[in-house]
Amino acid sequence: MRTTSNPVFRNLPKQEGGGYATFGSAPAGAAQATQEYGQPYQAPEQYKTDQRAMTIDDVVTKTAITLGVLSVAAIISYFLVDGNTDLAAPFVIGGGLIGFVLVMVASFGRKMDNPAIVLAYAACEGVFLGALSFMFTSVEFGGVGGSALIGQAVLGTFGVFFGMLVVYKTGAIRVTPRLTRMIIGGLIGVLVLMIGNLVASFFTDGGFGLRDGGAVAIIFSLVCIGLAAFSFLLDFDAADQLIRAQAPERAAWGVALGLTVTLVWLYVEILRLLSYFRD
Repeated sequence: MRTTSNPVFRNLPKQEGGGYATFGSAPAGAAQATQEYGQPYQAPEQYKTDQRAMTIDDVVTKTAITLGVLSVAAIISYFLVDGNTDLAAPFVIGGGLIGFVLVMVASFGRKMDNPAIVLAYAACEGVFLGALSFMFTSVEFGGVGGSALIGQAVLGTFGVFFGMLVVYKTGAIRVTPRLTRMIIGGLIGVLVLMIGNLVASFFTDGGFGLRDGGAVAIIFSLVCIGLAAFSFLLDFDAADQLIRAQAPERAAWGVALGLTVTLVWLYVEILRLLSYFRD
């Protein structure tokens, strides 16, 4: 029984077996599930509706819409901060906190399929990323200078995303319970280190050195990028389970939200790593 590192996918239907390399390629009908797993598959009660079953096209469409809203909000935020740098801190803090709250509401309030929450999260994270990107590339905020860094981070983010999609589709790395436990364990370890570094920074300059641009910081960012990349495998597998469970079409919004959460984290880590090398 697998789970996922992304909290947005925690309430997805659980099943044995899995879609190691079949994301979006298998019909959502019970006959297909019966053929592959050797027993009739019963969709969970929360997904027994009269709505059309979710398909890979729904996932692609909803994810594209979500990322589109995020991108537009990020561009607007960037230029607003460029015109008035006093907006940088409020945008970063406000956008980040509201986005975090919306993810928690979606995850624990079982509202992952609510398009209003998903798009609101995308808009807030766009405001956050736009302002944060400006701060990373503006010498006024101690940044490295040069907006080309943003383009490099965007290309790197989607390069990792599509690379992991190919890995999942080809079955080069299988999503097993052991792999899932390793990734989740790594994420917990990273979170503990981040909190510890934050607390230590209150007493010593730079804390544990995880974000000061030195060798330790570079290694830590590489670890975070690796964990974010492998988290995509768990996200793809969770989406595959939804398709096989004949989840209603609206469940694709939850998939879009989960993938966007991972993409945002990956982009921030790549942007941070590139800034280290530019320094």
